[in-house]
Amino acid sequence: MTRPDDVTGATDSSPRVHASVRSIGAGAPVLAFDVGGTDIKSGLFDADGRVLGLRRSPTPQVDGDRTDAVIEQLGLLAAELRAEHPEVQPLAAGLVVPGIVDADAGLGVFASNLGWHDSPLRDLASARLGLPVAFDHDVRAASWAEHRLGGARAYENSVVLVIGTGIAGALLVGGEPYTAGGYAGEIGHSPVAEGPICPCGARGCLEAVASAGAIARRYRDATGITPDGARDVIARAAAGDAAASDIWNSALDALTLSLAQLTAVFAPEAVVIGGGLSRAGDALFDELRTRLAARLSFHRLPVLVPAELSGNAGLMGAALRARELT
Repeated sequence: MTRPDDVTGATDSSPRVHASVRSIGAGAPVLAFDVGGTDIKSGLFDADGRVLGLRRSPTPQVDGDRTDAVIEQLGLLAAELRAEHPEVQPLAAGLVVPGIVDADAGLGVFASNLGWHDSPLRDLASARLGLPVAFDHDVRAASWAEHRLGGARAYENSVVLVIGTGIAGALLVGGEPYTAGGYAGEIGHSPVAEGPICPCGARGCLEAVASAGAIARRYRDATGITPDGARDVIARAAAGDAAASDIWNSALDALTLSLAQLTAVFAPEAVVIGGGLSRAGDALFDELRTRLAARLSFHRLPVLVPAELSGNAGLMGAALRARELT
């Protein structure tokens, strides 16, 4: 999945407040952690729902299973946040992580870049923090925040799609995330073509064709020129670059096919799109709307809307889930 870099310049655990993080509303004070393979976002949400001490710190880099190192880092971050804001006493914590997640059992089932297999992360974090811990998948938590506070708040049945270095997704059914034991929502690994081979080992995954990372990589492979990200490829396509046009069109076709399949099977009211590629704006949204309408017939077309909470949605979702324990 993509992990947008919203706390710009943070390379250590010193506080880096990001002013655009909106309040999650009044409620119990809670700690929140969004763990990724590269960094950990953390913050303390007060009774007014404001985030205090928002920071991004490096995820511990150790060989093999990083469970123990991550749990220890969470303890250190929590201690720092509590020391900086002694007037705010958290009643619970929220922890979200990538990979395959069984939220009900509290297990990190699998995460290739973090090395864990069936790791009891919820219980370990609770013991280390001395608090009850709400545990979930990072993109499902982000989708929950988008549903409560962002682009999906008007829709009970929706898809949240994060398109960046990879493609991650989540399904909201009746206003609640549909998890299927942690395996639902892997839209980036739905097959849309015969190739290329995806890093997951399957052929023709949506992520391998249409993610921002894949678009840039495919252009480099086709031309020998390293673009400045996917938006550079889109700009080159608009300027008449034939290779860029072919790659961008194939990415749009793959995304359209995936959205058409979701529409036919799930009939979401809305598809909320976030991640780096969403910042392509009309070049993405208008094209997808037109192509999706042309692809389908009697189906109810979903509204395509941009995500509103950016890279802090996972952290906000973790805080919202933590409040459910209080």
